[in-house]
Amino acid sequence: MANTHSPRFSRLFRLAPFALGALGLAGAAMAASTVTTVPGMPPVTNPANMYSEAGLNKLSPAVKDDLQRIYVPNLRSNDVYVIDPTTYKVVDKFKVGEGPQHVVPSWDLRTLWVTNNAERKDTGSLTPIDPRTGKPGKAVPVDDPYNMYFTPDGKQAIVVAEAHARLDFRDAHTMALQSSVQAPECKGINHADFAIDGSYVIFTCEFTGKLVKIDMLSRKVLGYLDLSKKGMPQDIRVSPEGKTFYVADMMADGVYLVDGASFTQVGFIKTGVGTHGLYPSRDGSKLYVANRGSNKVHGPRGGKGSVSVIDFATQKVVANWPIPGGGSPDMGNVSADGKTLWLSGRFDDVVYAFDTASGQVRIIKVGQEPHGLAVWPQPGRYSLGHTGIMR
Repeated sequence: MANTHSPRFSRLFRLAPFALGALGLAGAAMAASTVTTVPGMPPVTNPANMYSEAGLNKLSPAVKDDLQRIYVPNLRSNDVYVIDPTTYKVVDKFKVGEGPQHVVPSWDLRTLWVTNNAERKDTGSLTPIDPRTGKPGKAVPVDDPYNMYFTPDGKQAIVVAEAHARLDFRDAHTMALQSSVQAPECKGINHADFAIDGSYVIFTCEFTGKLVKIDMLSRKVLGYLDLSKKGMPQDIRVSPEGKTFYVADMMADGVYLVDGASFTQVGFIKTGVGTHGLYPSRDGSKLYVANRGSNKVHGPRGGKGSVSVIDFATQKVVANWPIPGGGSPDMGNVSADGKTLWLSGRFDDVVYAFDTASGQVRIIKVGQEPHGLAVWPQPGRYSLGHTGIMR
């Protein structure tokens, strides 16, 4: 029998209520930190890092038989080049629809969709690619698909009809049109990212220098935000804990910081000329920023292209990787092992493979005006679209 009169036991007995109270507070803190997602959205495993399930080599069983490939849509040559990332060589190419802009992984990770927006025409389409074979299927006619995202529950594709300032909600598999949301003040609507709980999405408005916030449950525009320098916002990506949206602006040569909840601009980070694409590192600690090297929509070859690396914790640029001889890094993503950042070279008809440890770059020749390339497979449970917003 324990000696209940010992000094040690008495001390523990006196401290017990405080210990239990501390455990209660910790439990309450843990409960408060959980994220209540919209219906049908997978749970947020780590509220401090929404990218935790897209971490180093955390590949879904769904992609176990998929080829390791880089799919490069070439806007002016109307084709897709396929690169083997182990050899850095082009191993295939095939024709798609007119004006391919991005290669978009589907929510269920089973299809890669090429968005052929056929700018200023009504002949847009989506070309499916089977990631197990790397081969294209029959194109699906779709109006003006500049880009594409998916609702957090995976039921619908959100086709970004840029020329019409409109979002078309379609069946995620058949692409049958189900509803639309107009955003008349968002001319040049194109890139987006979602709240950590899936409750809203923020799109960039390239031609009006604005952002638009849309409620994902009511499917209504909540408001517009004018960016301070009236520039041309491009890609957008939310911080790991879901509070701050980083907005690349090719005229401001940097990244705006926007508080998602209040929908207000809270800061700006200078990066490089023609700030364009944004990609988190596989550990969720850094943000790779592609600076396209020109403030022009159709820039010159050999511009002042570079990649800046922002530390999420400090919101500071911690590295800058210029391209020897110049270049035009645009859109892409990070390899599954986190070691390579793949970006299209928009005005130089090449693809760049940056070593994320050193910033050294390999260059691969592709078709005419490569744009939103996809790295595949990527870690993650599901894709919210673009070139792989993996969660």
